Amino acid sequence: MNEFISINPKICHGQACVRGTRIPVHQVIRMLANGDTVE
Repeated sequence: MNEFISINPKICHGQACVRGTRIPVHQVIRMLANGDTVE
């Protein structure tokens, strides 16, 4: 997809994840929307 996001059917059931991790992109977006910082 791009250098930071990957989609692989064998990882996280094919959900978009942060590349090299098993952290779903939707979880990162939800955390930022709730006021969490990048740090």
